[in-house]
Amino acid sequence: MPLFMDVHSLDGGVAFDDVVKAHMADLQTQDKHGVKYLRYWVNEDDGKIFCLVDAPTEDAAHAVHREAHGLVADEIHAVREGA
Repeated sequence: MPLFMDVHSLDGGVAFDDVVKAHMADLQTQDKHGVKYLRYWVNEDDGKIFCLVDAPTEDAAHAVHREAHGLVADEIHAVREGA
């Protein structure tokens, strides 16, 4: 299945604990869409969140975020993992 990296940009920063809660909601929703959120990274001060997701399509990845918590990504990029 394709890998995607999505990017969220939130004005005013973001609290790490809020991202953890959103990720947990993603995990509870992902199976319905055939998606697996693998990892995420957070820059609290800059309000940046990066999510690595194994999904059949970009739309499926967006659907999980939309349904789980409403915070859809500002950008999503198909990526390949390197060694």
